[in-house]
Amino acid sequence: MATLFTKIINGDIPSYKVGENENFYAFLDIQPIQKGHVLCIPKKEEDYIFDLDDKTLADFIVFAKGIARKMDMVFDCNRIGMTVIGLEVPHAHIHLMPINNIGDIDFNNDKLNLAEGEMKDIAEQIRTA
Repeated sequence: MATLFTKIINGDIPSYKVGENENFYAFLDIQPIQKGHVLCIPKKEEDYIFDLDDKTLADFIVFAKGIARKMDMVFDCNRIGMTVIGLEVPHAHIHLMPINNIGDIDFNNDKLNLAEGEMKDIAEQIRTA
């Protein structure tokens, strides 16, 4: 059965896409911890990021780097933080977030509730950066 993320890649579930190539897809998290919280995922289903073959993992990090560079142009922050937890959805993924301090990337923080228009605007800004 396809994962939630595969359904997003296939367009069965809508997303706020910020980037894509033949192997990877990036979109806004709909329960963001920070404004601009992005998820990067491989199009190939793999539950555990460290089960990806070395080339795919390297390409995945390079893809995430490209998205982070675009985010740097959009958000006024100290860094684009990156984390991999891998427990929420059984499909490898990287979280990218604009942060100013370590507490900004704490998953115990309250989730933001952003309006659809704001989500679309953020996704467009990242895509076109």
